[in-house]
Amino acid sequence: MVLDWSVWVVAAPVAYALRLEAGVVDVLRDITLYTVAAGVLKAVVIVRSQHSDRSWHRVGLRDMLPLLALVLLVAVVESAVAWSAAPVFIPRSVPLIEALLAAGGLAGLRFAARIYYEERGVRPGVDTDVSDAPQRVLVVGAGDAGTLIAREMLRHPEHGRRPVGFLDDDPAKASKSFLGIRVLGTVDDLAPVVESSEADEVLIAMPSASGGQVRRVVEAARTAGVQHRIIPGLFDLASGRVTASEIREVDLEDLLRREPVRLDRGPIAAYLSGQTVLVTGAGGSIGSEIVRQVAAVGPACLVLLGRGENSVFEIDRELGRTHPGIDRHAVVCDVRDGDSLQDVFERFRPDVVFHAAAHKHVPLMEANPAQAIFNNVGGTRNVVTLALAHGVSRVVNVSTDKAVNPTNVMGASKRVAELVVSDAARQCAEGQAVMSVRFGNVLGSRGSVVPFFREQIRRGGPVTVTHADMVRYFMTIPEASQLVLQAGAIACNGQVYVLDMGDPVRIVDLARDLILLSGYTPDEDIQIVFTGTRPGEKLFEELLTAEDGVEPSPHPKLFVARQPAPPDLENELDTLFSVARVGSPEDIRAALGRLVPTYRPAQTLEAVVSGGDGASAAQVEA
Repeated sequence: MVLDWSVWVVAAPVAYALRLEAGVVDVLRDITLYTVAAGVLKAVVIVRSQHSDRSWHRVGLRDMLPLLALVLLVAVVESAVAWSAAPVFIPRSVPLIEALLAAGGLAGLRFAARIYYEERGVRPGVDTDVSDAPQRVLVVGAGDAGTLIAREMLRHPEHGRRPVGFLDDDPAKASKSFLGIRVLGTVDDLAPVVESSEADEVLIAMPSASGGQVRRVVEAARTAGVQHRIIPGLFDLASGRVTASEIREVDLEDLLRREPVRLDRGPIAAYLSGQTVLVTGAGGSIGSEIVRQVAAVGPACLVLLGRGENSVFEIDRELGRTHPGIDRHAVVCDVRDGDSLQDVFERFRPDVVFHAAAHKHVPLMEANPAQAIFNNVGGTRNVVTLALAHGVSRVVNVSTDKAVNPTNVMGASKRVAELVVSDAARQCAEGQAVMSVRFGNVLGSRGSVVPFFREQIRRGGPVTVTHADMVRYFMTIPEASQLVLQAGAIACNGQVYVLDMGDPVRIVDLARDLILLSGYTPDEDIQIVFTGTRPGEKLFEELLTAEDGVEPSPHPKLFVARQPAPPDLENELDTLFSVARVGSPEDIRAALGRLVPTYRPAQTLEAVVSGGDGASAAQVEA
């Protein structure tokens, strides 16, 4: 406050001197009276505004605007006095000159303090050993995210990183400076720039970059022998902030990025805000992310239903931390138990249901086909039947690409679950809609290929892949979950929505990328072994069957597959459940074949039981 007041007060006699030059000596009395009177006014303004309490080491343009407004306010008062018949001689231009001097002086104080803290690596109240040399960071990407993260590193030297230059492929940015840091070249120049700038680390600051672009930087950094890190992608930066604490290692998801999915959040919020939402399988990978996405739009009540008490407990506890104001209820219940499920619907009267509870592991369901029928088919029938009976407005069933031309029990059971939903659509009352959403493999989901590969790499290999040509479609968990919510917003009754999964990825390429990201060289440090296809596996998964066809939806990343249910579905389902209760696995597969004509079992149960421990990449995907 003293510094602010002193600079502002000194601006008055300096303004007189600039205006009158040699004549200033003749009006020293007037200058003194003006300076004292204005000084009192400025002291009151400084104390009342409390602007001096704002941190100087983080000052920015937003902090300067209210400060300039205060200076302008005082100048207006002084000008009013100058234009009146004041007993003190005040040239009419003096308040304006004084305001310009004061604005420059007050701003200069703050920015000088910020530069001092950033250059010295010190912040008030933070113990920092300035003798430790910070990591020299070369930032790839001089766009908004790159400049924001560079500014954050300058503001937070305690994180031990200092930007030494930018790389950017945009010709318009070549050789330009941002925050006083120059663009030193393009990504192709990474190796020589690392050497000339003595960079210790390459930071990828391109949240909307494709997986190919990220891979290009990673490979260049590996060639240059320098560490590489990344800031989160667009899904993780939903808050709009980029901070130094969010810098992390490059992960597989970064290498598989596609064009970001643009969600129409208005309709999603419109049908979920203020509603009671029930999520089955709420503790699973997809179910828990659906819960997080729903919580973000402000439902009146969230019912977290799942069979595994630990997973339900964990997501309930997480919501308690992140959204403490939401009314939520953790319910341990099996969707196969119709009576318990009915009690849940009667207690909570949900408006919207997301059905994500399912058995998903292909080889386990091959060995236990009856459980796939009871859970995936029976559980779905229980959910949609109770939802219709209790006036639920929307039901979204989460399905899989393995339901298309299925070669395994899990995929066939999910195809029958889609038929159950389509059949329920014929029974919907006005204002009700039930639908299915079909997508492929989800990166990082429980039991999926990425954790499996990482465990094999941790053990020193080998990494097992079934076939060199095996490919799969992949999405991230947030991407898949948000598109499930988007399908619910469209809400066309009885339809099967197919998510645009982009291009398929070869599993062997996935394995190589993970080995490289773990710091090893494929086929040298960690071997890749091909074990042969396993029961129920295909070399590729389809998202549509030829007979389904595809139609566009209002969202560019969602398509519609027509799939009417057979008229005698209920009788066929009764037969299927009867066979599942007492029949052999072969009888169950035969019953599934009658319901799903495109189902072609790949191998026999004996082949499943006799399989070894060489678990493959594709078989553990769901």
